[in-house]
Amino acid sequence: MNYLLIEGKAGPHADFNNQKISEFLFKHLEQYGDPIDQIQACLDYVFNPAKGGFVAIAYTDDQKIMGATIVNNTGMSGYIPENILVYIAVDAQTRGQGVGKTLMQMALEHAEGNVALHVEPDNPARKLYEKLGFTNKYLEMRYQK
Repeated sequence: MNYLLIEGKAGPHADFNNQKISEFLFKHLEQYGDPIDQIQACLDYVFNPAKGGFVAIAYTDDQKIMGATIVNNTGMSGYIPENILVYIAVDAQTRGQGVGKTLMQMALEHAEGNVALHVEPDNPARKLYEKLGFTNKYLEMRYQK
């Protein structure tokens, strides 16, 4: 397995464009995912020089994506974490082989400042997040218009 970190300020990568990444995430996030246009908006945020973030990708020698994560910079500090891990998914063929853990470790090591993420209580990935040191400090509440 190969791993690549794509910095938002460097711009999209030639082999792993926004469409390829968003299609992978849309397929492999399964019931925990969002519509493809929202995933694309997240990538647009990463590659906006005024905003930023990064993408970490696991891929095969033939450039097939097997895992991906997107981290957006929040532009905040202290009262809100500096980064939010918005998406992470691993191809079902490679789950349980450490790909997700490696992507998470890459993201945590590369992020400048604290990292937040949202996870549904029944998501099996929650155990990995807890093993890596994430804690549930707050109950998130949302008002939808």
